[in-house]
Order: sequence, then C-alpha cells, then structure tokens
Amino acid sequence: MANIKITFPDGAVKEFAAGVTTEDIAKSISVSLAKKSVAGKLNGLLIDLKQPIEADGAIEIVTKDSQEGMEVFWNTAAMVLGNALSQVYPDMHFGVDAATEHGFYLDTNRVAGQVSEGDFEKISKKMEEIIKANEPIERLVLSKEEALRLVGDDQYRQELINDQAGEGDQVVVYLQGKFVDVSRNVKLAEPKVIKCFQLLSVAGAYWLGSDENDMLQRVYGTAFYKQKDLDAELARQKEAHDRDHRVLGNDLDLFFVDPEVGNGLPYWMPNGSTIRRTIERYIVDKEVADGYEHVYTPVLANVDLYKQSGHWDHYREDMFPPMDMGDGELLEIRPMNCPSHIQIYKHHKRSYRELPLRLAELGMMHRYEKSGALTGLSRVREMTLNDGHSFVSPDQIQEEFKKIIRLMVEVYEDFDIKDYRLRLSYRDPENTEKYFDDDEMWEKSQRMLKGAMDDLGLEYFEAEGEAAFYGPKLDVQTKTALGGEETLSTIQLDFLLPQRFDLKYIGDDGEEHRPVMIHRGIISTMERFTAYITEMYKGAFPTWLAPHQVKVIPVKNELHYDYAKEIANSLSAHQVRISVDDRNEKMGYKIRQAQVNKIPYTLVVGDQEVADGTVSVRRYGEDNTTTMTKDEFRNLLFADIESYSRNSKK
Repeated sequence: MANIKITFPDGAVKEFAAGVTTEDIAKSISVSLAKKSVAGKLNGLLIDLKQPIEADGAIEIVTKDSQEGMEVFWNTAAMVLGNALSQVYPDMHFGVDAATEHGFYLDTNRVAGQVSEGDFEKISKKMEEIIKANEPIERLVLSKEEALRLVGDDQYRQELINDQAGEGDQVVVYLQGKFVDVSRNVKLAEPKVIKCFQLLSVAGAYWLGSDENDMLQRVYGTAFYKQKDLDAELARQKEAHDRDHRVLGNDLDLFFVDPEVGNGLPYWMPNGSTIRRTIERYIVDKEVADGYEHVYTPVLANVDLYKQSGHWDHYREDMFPPMDMGDGELLEIRPMNCPSHIQIYKHHKRSYRELPLRLAELGMMHRYEKSGALTGLSRVREMTLNDGHSFVSPDQIQEEFKKIIRLMVEVYEDFDIKDYRLRLSYRDPENTEKYFDDDEMWEKSQRMLKGAMDDLGLEYFEAEGEAAFYGPKLDVQTKTALGGEETLSTIQLDFLLPQRFDLKYIGDDGEEHRPVMIHRGIISTMERFTAYITEMYKGAFPTWLAPHQVKVIPVKNELHYDYAKEIANSLSAHQVRISVDDRNEKMGYKIRQAQVNKIPYTLVVGDQEVADGTVSVRRYGEDNTTTMTKDEFRNLLFADIESYSRNSKK
C-alpha cells in the first residue's frame, strides 16, 4: 500500500499508509489526544474521525472542547433526534439539520400534525433509549439510486440527495439503524457520549429558507457531555429570554407586529413611542449642539437617483420594486438617505468656508427583507435611521472622523453602553464586482481611517470584505441578548458618491474642488436601537428614558387621592411622566404591578405622608422604602433625569 504525506499545523510532515484515519493519526501522537478527538480537518474541511485519507494533505485534529468539536457533537444529537422522531412518528418527513452556536435543530414535516413542545417528553424518552442502546452511526457513500431507495417517499430528503449528487452519482449519508440522515455534517460514531440533552422549542421554518416553499417545523435542542454545562446553557438561555426585546415588548406594551397588516412593520404603542420620542429628542439636540443641521427629505425618489448612486446595482435585491407613475416616471421608496442629502448639498453653490457641512436627519427608509429574516424591532422592513453626512475637504477627513467618534463615545456614555468592540471594515481587493474599482482611493481612505483610530488610541480589529461598496468604514459591533452580533453604529468614508454626483466646492484658490463624504449613523435606526437598549436594560429603563417614571399609590383613595394627585400635577408640570394608580385594588397588588412594569419610582402616600407633607419612596428592584419630603424627592428625581440616570442605582 502506498504512503501519503500528512502535514501538521506546526509544519511537520509525516508519512502514513494510504487509508489512514484521523483517529489513527491522533493515536500516533498520544492516547490522550485520541480520547479527545471527535473529527479531523483535512485541507480546511471537516472529515469523519474514521474516514479514510487517501492522498497527501494538511491535517488538524478537532477535539471535543473546541467550538467545531461541539458542532460535531451537536450534529450527532440532531441525528439522534431524527431517529427518535422517525420511530415515534413513522410518517415523519425530514429536512435539514445543523449545529447552531449553542445547540442544534432539525426541520421536520408531518401531514398528520406537526411536533409541539407537548410532545417533547415522549420524544426525549425515545432519544434516551437510542443513546443507551448505542447503535453505531455509520458514514456511507452511496449511489444516488441507493440513497433515494433508502429515504423512500420523503420528498425533502429526495431533494437533498438530488442536490448533493449534482451531475455525479455519489451521495454521503449517515445511517443509524433504519434512519437515514442526508447530510455531509460530520458526526460521532457512538451516540452514548451524549450524556445530557434537552429539547428546547419549535418554530416555523421555510424549506431551504425560501418563503415560496413549504413551511416546516423546526425543532431546537441542545446537548452536552456534562450536566453542569447543560445547566449553564439553560441558565444562559433563560437570561436571553428574559432580555429578548420581543418578550419585553409584549410584557411592557412597547410595540407589536401584526402579520395580517404586514410583517416587519411595527406598531409603536404609547409606551414604546415615549421611549422612541425621548431618544429622538436627545439625539437631535446632541447633533445640533455638535454642529449638524437637521433636514427633512422625501421618502420617495426617482429610481434614476439610486442608479446614479450605485445602490440600484449593488443593493437592488434589498430594494422594493419601483412604482410606475404611468407617465414614464419610476419612483423608488428609498433604501438609503445619502442621495437625498447629496441633493441638499448640490442645491447651493458651496464654498470651502462652509466645510465641514454637516447634515442630519431622522430619515425613514424601507428594505425588501424576506419574511424569514424579520425579527421584532431589530430586523424590519420600515425603519428610521439616525443618519448624518459630513461634506469635507480632503484635509479635514481625519479631524472630522475623530469628531464623529467623540460624539459616538459621548452618546454611548449617556446610554451606559459598554459592551461593544470597534471594527475597521475594509474591502476585499479580489471582489471587483462588489467594490468600486479604484485601488488608490481604497488604500488612501483605509489608511486615513486607521490613522484616525490610532491617533485616538482606540482598540479595534480589522475585517476584510465588510466595507460598503463606496468606501471603508468603522463599525461598532454589539452583542444581542440572543447571543448574536450586530452593527449598532457606523462611520463610512466615501470618495465615490461625490464623484458620481459631481459634487464641488470653491476653494480658497478660487478653483473648483471635490469634497469627500463621511456617512455616519450614531445610534443606528430607532427600531434597532430601541431593541438593543430594551435588551441591555432588561426592560428596566433608566429614569430619563422610562415611559412611566413615577407611579403614585394612595393607601386609600377616599382619604389620600387628592394629595397623590397634587404630587402628580406638580411633577407633570415639569414634564415628569407620572400617574396616580387609583384602581380599586389592594395596595400590595398595586405596588407589585409597579415593579412588574419596571417603573423607576413608586410613591406610597397615606395618613402620615399627608400629615407631614412627605412621600414614601421605593425604587424599582428594591424592597426597602425611604421617607422624604416632596422637595427632597423632586430634587432626587430631577438630578436622576438630568444626569441620564448615571448616578441612580440600577
């Protein structure tokens, strides 16, 4: 048998007999490594632990304590789930299965009735039986005909087989007993390593992600080698659920989405509207103080405007179809605000004395998002962006960029945002279709952004292929409550659009020059930012943002209501969001309700308070109350609001 050469991560090369497996290679290094091994990575691709290697290649040993190792483990658990479902429901059909960041899912369909969470107990018992029996999981390479015969009339697995075979005839499947998993996802041979697992939830999922296909039932679960790890994951998921802005949005009556009216089109309830309005007033005042001029521009524009800007070529799939006005005019509902601000710049002849010219707008935009991608407020079809554009001369770029960053940092401090990281997003020089083809422009602009960041002494990481089509950018990456990462703020440098729109200014030499644009969104869209801070605060908004800042509870309406109303009227005259709970309910119940609604301050007034001119103050999240005079409470409250609640207890 011929030998093959295997290259290890440290560059060492060793010969093995052809047909050697990752397991064999791991054993040749050490017994302990072999025990931890779950898969191999040959030339960058995951392979089964027992899969023969027939040619030279570079190998990495994937161990069970790595993320990729856990994905192999979760893929195995997903197959066990499929096997269990096939035995509990013999008429079940199966779509794709995959590992997620924290577990696994399996797509299913059953004419007689979909899986519900009420079925989890009997499904879990069957999974336990399969794990205990430890029937091996085999990787098979079959002809397409053989594979199709194994899956019978399951239309989804048939489609997966045909897709995998392509023009050829070979298909990889995994087999456990009679259950066939049509997947290339690497799995473990022995299911007994799954010591603990839990099925979590079900949700709808379109077949292959297209809303033109069948709606399947996606079953989610997680599994671990040790119970303590499962317990930790379940605790993490509970915390994520408790912070999920969709859950909080319902509990606190902030917003809702009605599919009958339109997916991705949120309705802001009075509570949510109050939070949004407070944010909007804050950011507009902040920007005006920083030299921005706020404008309003139309939500519709001629489609030619977006063809000229390049959005039509690069983002057409994310834009709604144009509206034919019947006279040859095609109007587009805008996906971006920047072409509108360019029109304002062009409306007057500009001098270098006007630069930097800073324009800002709370601009409504629309994106053609697929239904399956929509999520609460964080992914919607209609959004209002805290948008801004600085038109600068080339020698003003770095200072303006730093000025924007300083503004962003101030805003983050006011909202107490700390868990974020900065990403410098560059183009992929090989992708000439996505990115404007001008090497000199890209190198110059990327160097400028990096220089500005270094001057400010800020930590950042660099990412190739994440730039906008017209220039590099700084992205602020934040963690969501569900564990994902998204961009909250962005600052983008743009040499291209000023060129495409032939923007000019008259320099101090009397000649025409080309300005540079800096695009920036400090707090993203109102929708995404509200979702983010709702999760960050866990719905307990600081006093300055809270939709209801103070609740006054009279011990007895007939005796103490007038005093409670006097307090409320006095504070509401200073724009405090305060109300009196005069419902015919027990006082203890009303206090609990104020806590459930996460109201920052609850005031209880009874005989003693009326007699002394005081209030009994209870902060949200605290059991103790403090008695103080009305003036003392007013001063405390005003200081709390004016300081953006920086000094209040969280």
